[in-house]
Amino acid sequence: MKAISYRAEVKRQEEGTIEDIEVILDILAGNRNAYSEIVRKYEARVRGYCLAMLSNPTLAQDAAQDIFIKAYQALDKFRAGSSFSTWLYRIAANHCVDVLRKASRRKTESWEALLEREGEKVEALFISSQNTERAAENNELITKILSYLPERHRTIIVLREVQRLSYEELAEVLKCSIDAVKARLRRARRELESKLRHFFNRRASK
Repeated sequence: MKAISYRAEVKRQEEGTIEDIEVILDILAGNRNAYSEIVRKYEARVRGYCLAMLSNPTLAQDAAQDIFIKAYQALDKFRAGSSFSTWLYRIAANHCVDVLRKASRRKTESWEALLEREGEKVEALFISSQNTERAAENNELITKILSYLPERHRTIIVLREVQRLSYEELAEVLKCSIDAVKARLRRARRELESKLRHFFNRRASK
C-alpha cells in the first residue's frame, strides 16, 4: 500500500523530484545500494550548508555524514507530496542546530576582533559590489561572519542567501508560514546589518 500511495503522488511532482522518489521507492523495496544516488546528488549541498552553519570543515563533514544516516533511517517517513530536497534540508537544519548547542563552542576571537582584523575585506564584501566571483573568493570570511549570529538567524540566512531556497521551500523546511519566513528573515538580516553598521560607523569616526 505504501508503494501505491507514493506512485500516486509521483504524478504531481516535477521531474527532479520524480527521479528522487523513484530512487526512494527502489530503496524501500530493498535495494539499499540505491541510496548512494541520493548521497551523490545532495552531498555537496548538504556539506556546504553544514560548513556555513558550523564554521568548521571537520564538524561539517561529520555532520553531513550523520544527516545522510538520519535521512536513510527516516526514509519511510518521507511523503511524496513534498520535495525531497526540502525534507533533507529540514533534517540538516535540525541536526546542525543540535551540533551547535551540544558543542557550545568558544569563539577564538570576539566579533569586534574579527572585524578589526578583516575590516577592509568585510567592507568590500558587504558594501561594494557583491558579485558571484567576489563572494566565492570570500566564502571563508562569510562563514566566519555567519558564525556570530544566533542559530535561528544563521539557519534562515544560510538557507536563503547561501543555499538559495525560495520562500516556499523555507516555509516547508522551517515548518511555518511564508509570512513568518519573511519576518524571520528580516530579523536575521537586521541583526547582521546592525553588527556591520556599528563596526563601519566606528571605522568612519577614526
